Amino acid sequence: MSAEPDAPEDRLRRFATIWSRAVFPVTVTSLTRPEFEEQLLPLARRLSRALRARTFDAAEGRAVGAGLVGAHCTDPESLSRTLDCVDAYLVLYCGEGGDKEDLRARSARLQHAMAAGFAQALRERTLAEQESIAQAALRAQGVVAQALHASEARFRAVFEGAAIGIGIADLDGNVLEVNGALLRMFGGGEQNVRGRNVREWTHAEDAPQVWRLYEELVRGEREHYHVEKAFYRPDGTVLWTNLTVSLLRDPDGRPQYQLALMEDTTERRLLNLRLRYEATHDALTGLPNRTLFFERLEKALNAGPGQRFGLCYLDLDGFKTINDSLGHAAGDRLLVEVADRLQACTAAPGEMVARLGGDEFVALTTGPDTEREVDELAARIMNALVAPVSVDGRELTVRGSIGIVEGPAGERSAAEVLRSADITMYRAKSAGGNRSELADAEADARAITRHGLTTALPTALERGEFFIEYQPLVHLGDGSVRGAEALVRWLHPQHGVLGPDRFIPLAEHTGLIVPLGRWVLEQSVRQAKEWRERYAATSTAPLRINVNLSPCQLTHPGLVQDTVDILEAADVAPDALCLEVTESALIGADDDLLKPLRRLAEMGVDIALDDFGTGYSNLANLRRLPVSILKLDRSFTQGMQQFPADPVDLKIVEGIVSLAHSLDLTVTVEGVETGSQADQLRILGCDTAQGWYYARPGPPERLHELALADAAG
Repeated sequence: MSAEPDAPEDRLRRFATIWSRAVFPVTVTSLTRPEFEEQLLPLARRLSRALRARTFDAAEGRAVGAGLVGAHCTDPESLSRTLDCVDAYLVLYCGEGGDKEDLRARSARLQHAMAAGFAQALRERTLAEQESIAQAALRAQGVVAQALHASEARFRAVFEGAAIGIGIADLDGNVLEVNGALLRMFGGGEQNVRGRNVREWTHAEDAPQVWRLYEELVRGEREHYHVEKAFYRPDGTVLWTNLTVSLLRDPDGRPQYQLALMEDTTERRLLNLRLRYEATHDALTGLPNRTLFFERLEKALNAGPGQRFGLCYLDLDGFKTINDSLGHAAGDRLLVEVADRLQACTAAPGEMVARLGGDEFVALTTGPDTEREVDELAARIMNALVAPVSVDGRELTVRGSIGIVEGPAGERSAAEVLRSADITMYRAKSAGGNRSELADAEADARAITRHGLTTALPTALERGEFFIEYQPLVHLGDGSVRGAEALVRWLHPQHGVLGPDRFIPLAEHTGLIVPLGRWVLEQSVRQAKEWRERYAATSTAPLRINVNLSPCQLTHPGLVQDTVDILEAADVAPDALCLEVTESALIGADDDLLKPLRRLAEMGVDIALDDFGTGYSNLANLRRLPVSILKLDRSFTQGMQQFPADPVDLKIVEGIVSLAHSLDLTVTVEGVETGSQADQLRILGCDTAQGWYYARPGPPERLHELALADAAG
């Protein structure tokens, strides 16, 4: 297990104090309570590390359970109190800084491991005691068999006074002797045990090897064996035991008797079953939890040839709103009702429903024909959610999004199946919710790639994987280069060069767009400085760099100061910079949003309204926006690529240009790909243009070549 930092010592000691106070009253020890606390402190520290470890290690929990037995906490009540204490306080005092849902799930698994370790250690301790008794019994039985030894009284004392059940039978299986402890275990008179044949004590849950081991022993092929075995009592109840059977030989080494030692484990087994249930079922709804679901899913995926599986991953739409508005108690009652409805939908053989956590549920169906069955299951679930749920006198409408995964067993792991279902569920949710979607391998791959890009973004900026290409801005009147638009690219180690459409939305979602945007601005302004110095004498107008500004950057409080600092550091005049803001980002913008743009415009930075015509903004709003340039979206000029041009497009562009010039705005057109387009736009009065007709985005040297060509012309 990888080393993890301990919980703070004061919180760890507080947990150990609570634990010692709970367990000390039922522990037989000569220690004082503070001394006993010091004995539990290392176990508490071990639990804390196991809780916070990067990978779960059940051995740590088993070791703590064994440590309890080592501390003389052998009363089953001490285990019960320990598990209650761990369940209530371990995450509270030792899980600081972690995801509480994951920590609680890990705490439940630790409790299960602790119970297993406790039971194993207690069993080993008991077996050690049994061995001592067995040795005494063997010696005593040797005396009986020989009828020569004078220690019959000592044997009887051991035989009758033992706390575990002892029985002696001949090699044919006839019971000859039993002690009082064994009679008490069976709960009947001596006539119900003595004189019976051990072969009569078969049980439906006997392991296959139980009677094979027995036959080997009575044939003299083995000296002893140890098994867990159930017996029917006379009243029909079941007695569970740890059974050790040993072979007794005569002085010449011939098999003569068999000696059975029985430890009653019925209560311990019931405790383990209860702990197992609690570890594999959701405390709120009673449904199987993530642990049990994964066990069932693994079993379904490892089924034989011809078997298939179908899985429905359900997430309730708008559940957070219910929690926030009505409180978590109302949300819990809603989840219980939903769980009951889902359970009614999965009553057929091979079907189950589980709660994974929060408002996420999963339903599983298995068999040879799950292609049809999983669709029917999803339909039943959606129908079950139609009726409103009554909570505190309110009728709450329940909606859900379902991701469906179906396929043959043996092709995918449980983690891969659940990931595909999760991705598909979110695809259904993003499509409006209250619907189901079937998993699609290509959509999964896109989502996985998108997630990979998102996680790689922060380190990509640190490693310098981004670079900038520049697309020239050309004056339509004289054909001179007036500047360029900076377009960021990502040179990804696996996926190659990625355009901004692949990663800018991810950067905006994660907040990385702010440092990335600042880096682009710094690089672009430095490039503008170099261009201005190189072409100061030859350019018809000072070259300008256009840099895109995302909505997230627009609302960042440091936008104005960052821009000022970058311009001053590069010693570049503000008119060398044009910031492009999409029209959609400014629709309905209030004065607070426009204030930083106004300050930049007052400094001399040009503001361009990008993708104009796609945001459906009111043209009258242009008068209040601090923009000096309109960038006309390419959709308005595509009809001009052929001759003759679309007359409707011509009229629209002509009207926009006329309006823009009347407001003292210049017009830049994007996506110019043909000479016919360029001629029409020049006739209509557009000022500048960019597009593949002039140059594709490229390194800064390409702008040098175009600028030198202008100067030579």
